[in-house]
Amino acid sequence: MYPTATLLMGSALALVPTIIIAAPAPLMLASEAITASDLSSLDFSQYSVSEKLDGIRAYWNGQQLQSRNGYPISTPPWFTQGWPATPMDGELWIGRGRFAEVSGISRRYEADDPLWHQVQYRVFDLPAHPATFDGRQKTLQQLLAQLDQSWVSIIEQHLLGSQRQFEEYLAQVSAEGGEGLMLQRRNALYQIGRSSDVLKYKQYQDAEAVVTGYMPGSGKYEGMVGALRVENDAGQQFSLGSGLSDAQRREPPPLGSRVTYRYNGLTASKLPRFARFVRIRLD
Repeated sequence: MYPTATLLMGSALALVPTIIIAAPAPLMLASEAITASDLSSLDFSQYSVSEKLDGIRAYWNGQQLQSRNGYPISTPPWFTQGWPATPMDGELWIGRGRFAEVSGISRRYEADDPLWHQVQYRVFDLPAHPATFDGRQKTLQQLLAQLDQSWVSIIEQHLLGSQRQFEEYLAQVSAEGGEGLMLQRRNALYQIGRSSDVLKYKQYQDAEAVVTGYMPGSGKYEGMVGALRVENDAGQQFSLGSGLSDAQRREPPPLGSRVTYRYNGLTASKLPRFARFVRIRLD
């Protein structure tokens, strides 16, 4: 249900949706994902490493949770009760492989869904704190200890001294269903916007594309969508067949919507190799 505003039209009152335009939340964003060839040049002693969670980025501005794009996230009153006036940067997360659930609940206007009792707010930074990342982590640990709420916790950071240790941790996270790792430069200050002080590493690459059409299914997918025709930001056109559920094949993402896809490098013709559908972009 959309909030409404009343407009006087002739002698009648009409209800029309209120369009909310938000400013992006003041967040520090990772640079483009690094690749395996980049690892050999990194000084791992300069970074703190954590699991990259597949959740919804959520900014606590001291009064309300906001999405990365600045839109308010409606939560049950108990969820944020007692939270500090200090801005916090983290993710709403339910568990590995449950992005669709947390994405759905974070966008609902009604906040009384019992699924909220499974949602965690995993915090990884303090945007307004003037210290380096290491200093902000110490303050964050103290802050959350005082808050003492089971659904609010810090994302565990690891100090890894070598590429071998990094790869061992990545293998462990991947085996448990995680999607990758984040690297934070330990002596960096919090800076709004994209920063090379924050790196992400995944065993695959992902990108976004716009749905431009559909290809009919065959066999068990007769009468459904066999693949999406998409165009990425580089203007390349290709198909996404793998990754679609039966429900998505029956009711595919609408034309013009943005979707996320994963791939493993590029083909000789510079197209994404083994491209597969991941999700509709809803933010």
